[in-house]
Amino acid sequence: MLLPELRTQVLEANRQIAARGLALHTFGNASGIHRPADGSQPIVAIKPSGVPYAALTSADLVLTHLDGTLVEGSLRPSSDLDTHLELYRAFPQIGGIVHTHSEFATVWAQAGKSIPCLGTTHADYFHTTVPVTGYLTESAVRSGYVLETGRLITALFARDGLDPVSTPGVLVAGHAPFAWGATVTKAVEHADLLEFIARLAWRTALLGLHADSLPEYIAAHHHRRKHGPNATYGQKSSASA
Repeated sequence: MLLPELRTQVLEANRQIAARGLALHTFGNASGIHRPADGSQPIVAIKPSGVPYAALTSADLVLTHLDGTLVEGSLRPSSDLDTHLELYRAFPQIGGIVHTHSEFATVWAQAGKSIPCLGTTHADYFHTTVPVTGYLTESAVRSGYVLETGRLITALFARDGLDPVSTPGVLVAGHAPFAWGATVTKAVEHADLLEFIARLAWRTALLGLHADSLPEYIAAHHHRRKHGPNATYGQKSSASA
């Protein structure tokens, strides 16, 4: 089998979707990408469609090129494959994607509402508001629902000048969240954190205590302390210690 290490990471990420309660049944999926240093074609490994997480093996994963051409696998890939491929094409910084239907993030998506940055827990991982897309047009649904979902997301990030590194996820209106990261392991972590943030924001909104978002200078401080060259959170690697 090609790319055994990537397969192992993607398999574990898919299992974590179920273990963390981020999707019922087989609603979610995770993928990872191998971008060769020699400039040859990247390869994406993704969950096959409809296979239960508990039954999934690394051999079941489907490998494709970024144009969707099959590289390896005997099962049909996730029905969300074209969304994943569009995100990988548009965001070369990311190495893994997780799509879930986690409860509270999906509530915000179904309401067509972005998640405001109300506190430092949010700011630690999403520098600003978790954005929400508009709805797909009827013609977009007819022409290619899954691909057009990816284009809807990338168009939103381009229009609003959003950085996919500091904003590692999005809500698709009427649908559910997508999250991503430098690796598929990070992507599932961000999907989990997105659900936690959505739950906190929902409960904060019920209290009615915050009409405004967290002041930007506080949000920026908390985001910088965990991300970027001057981050102070955690331990230095042995190479830089």
